[in-house]
Amino acid sequence: MEYLLDNPIYHALNSAHGQFAKGTENVKFYEEDIASFAGLKHNSEQEFDELYHLSETGSTYVVFSPVQLTIHEKWKVIAHIDMFQFVYEAKEAPAGNESDLINLNQQHVAEMMALVELTKPGPFRQRTIELGNYTGIFENEKLVAMAGHRFNPTPYTEVSAVCTHPDYLGKGYAYELIREQIKRILVKGEIPFLHVRNDNAGAIKLYEKLGFRNRGDMYAYVIRKEVN
Repeated sequence: MEYLLDNPIYHALNSAHGQFAKGTENVKFYEEDIASFAGLKHNSEQEFDELYHLSETGSTYVVFSPVQLTIHEKWKVIAHIDMFQFVYEAKEAPAGNESDLINLNQQHVAEMMALVELTKPGPFRQRTIELGNYTGIFENEKLVAMAGHRFNPTPYTEVSAVCTHPDYLGKGYAYELIREQIKRILVKGEIPFLHVRNDNAGAIKLYEKLGFRNRGDMYAYVIRKEVN
């Protein structure tokens, strides 16, 4: 079953996130205002060609792979990000304090997008909140930290958009937010996982403290179609 995590975007769009999926049987991508991710069944050259022909000029996607890829020159590679993939195998959430977390909804999206723009945890769009379970911490009525769910390749659910305003670092907010996400995923009977840049030593240390296991490498490619 863990093989699903080798291609989490494709398997999410082929299972729990089918309602957000566009594309074909082998080439799937999220609705544009939900997320900028595409999942290809085999990450083959033929599937990249199919994605190209399905896309409008200017379309930008993030594609994940557990091995490094050679992207066909017709795509412009905007970024290549080396990551680790972590999975949480315990049956209970880690110990921690119960924090005053707020369930985020559509009225918070502007603040969420501003926090993401400031902290750069990964792509976040107008309807990303529909992927579910976003919680935040407010100070002086200002959103200063948040986390939520993203890919859901059943029975796995990804913890994502973990970010804290720079002025509020060092207060343990990320730990409590991720702990809450773990609790919610376990209640669903699913397994938490997440991704992190492999040079983000602070985040890696936090995830290991929470009980996540480093499953291995994952590579992200940001690609754009520039011409028809």
